Amino acid sequence: MRLKLPFLVLLPFIGPFLADAAFAGDVLPVGIQKISVVSPTRDRALAVTVWYPSKGDGRTGSAGENPIFENSTASRNATIEAGRFPIVLVSHGSGSRADGMGWIAIELAKAGFIVAGPNHPGTTSGDSTPEATPKIWERTQDISDVITALSADPRFKASVDKTRIGVLGFSLGGSTAIELAGARADLDAYKHYCETNSDMMDCRWFLGGRGFAGGEEVAVEPLNLDSVDRSRFEQSNRDARISGVVLVDPGLVEAFKPDSIGAIDIPLAFINLGSAGEIPAAVLSEALAKKASKATYAQVDKADHFSFLPVCKPGAEEFLKKVGEPDPICSDTSRPRSDIHRELAGLIITAFKKMLNAGD
Repeated sequence: MRLKLPFLVLLPFIGPFLADAAFAGDVLPVGIQKISVVSPTRDRALAVTVWYPSKGDGRTGSAGENPIFENSTASRNATIEAGRFPIVLVSHGSGSRADGMGWIAIELAKAGFIVAGPNHPGTTSGDSTPEATPKIWERTQDISDVITALSADPRFKASVDKTRIGVLGFSLGGSTAIELAGARADLDAYKHYCETNSDMMDCRWFLGGRGFAGGEEVAVEPLNLDSVDRSRFEQSNRDARISGVVLVDPGLVEAFKPDSIGAIDIPLAFINLGSAGEIPAAVLSEALAKKASKATYAQVDKADHFSFLPVCKPGAEEFLKKVGEPDPICSDTSRPRSDIHRELAGLIITAFKKMLNAGD
């Protein structure tokens, strides 16, 4: 399988269509709020989406029509359900948004988790460049800042169980998640990977030509990985508050130092999308799972990287062709995406219930 992605992920122009997408037809007793988190290290506030078990009040309605993905209903600004809940932070792929993970966030909230995710500046929809992509240390800090903010926010602090915190990362978000667990990257290893795998999706993105800024496509120069700040790229970004991590098609799999993976002392659940022999080297994580002492590994057969995206509407594939989209965003495999989502939701929720000691 050969994918043509900026960096293992959704194309930036579809980002605005991703808000609150989930299984078509669901009426969910889940609350959703949009908040801002002031980061001490960013030059702007983080836009954060929070999903949570709610009392079903608030303003219920659809997220709005779009030509690509199915939408669901949720209760905006609904009252949070009584009790303390484990929290799962979600980290989106490069060129996407937190709302692109809304379908799984809603399923987690239905299962009794508070879920929160920021849009990562520099690698989010309409604001994504090759130069910003290797700066994983910025993304890990975003997640740590959101944990700190929710733990102090008067709207959520009484409901968040600060002793049960997990992270779910997809694609570049998977790189973010495993670094939060304690993995450390090796710049020379990543340079070697791109030198020997120049046709891989992430390495092609670094060759330049295009990026996104201010919501528009812009021309960019190729990125020389020698220009990446080595000390920052290779630093530890471990957040000791995190108790477990789930990684779906994580990026940078060839770049992590084996001893750092072996030293991770919290549970990891690796999930690859695709049947054996069809998973791109850019995200194939079975070898990483074998290096970690508390890791599990699963493959979701008859799926591909795009299967993690929300369910597409009828006619979405034709629409994408009309607007010149080259990637098979809505060209599902022989297996319906909704079926793949059900399997993924089962794997992810089961993993977090075990990791975070969250009962049924």
